[in-house]
Amino acid sequence: MTAPHSTGDGDSRRRGQGELEAQVLAVLGRAPRPVTAAWVQERLPGNLAYTTVMTILTRLHAKGAVARERAGRSFEWVPVADEAGLAALRMRKVLDGESNRQAVLASFVTALSPRDEQLLRDVLAQTADEGED
Repeated sequence: MTAPHSTGDGDSRRRGQGELEAQVLAVLGRAPRPVTAAWVQERLPGNLAYTTVMTILTRLHAKGAVARERAGRSFEWVPVADEAGLAALRMRKVLDGESNRQAVLASFVTALSPRDEQLLRDVLAQTADEGED
């Protein structure tokens, strides 16, 4: 068994990429306007390096979860997707990487709990109803 990694900020465990992305999205979601990476860094818990924040913002940009605008020599960042939107982007990316979409979707749906299956049915019905307007 390996010892937990340290982030160098006193945290006894290493935060996962998904956790950092969610934290950055949450900070951006509270921003009153497009903001710099330094603004995001100041509002994140812990003591993350500026380069780490830039890496997370760049990854979120590549995933389509944030947008950036040139501001002088830097960028200002805005959220495009919230945490739920980011999860949906990851799900679509997985689905897009499969050759048999029908089999993947069928396997996914049959593995849902009855509650989640009903939730999915409700969302699909709502989407269909909105399309008829």
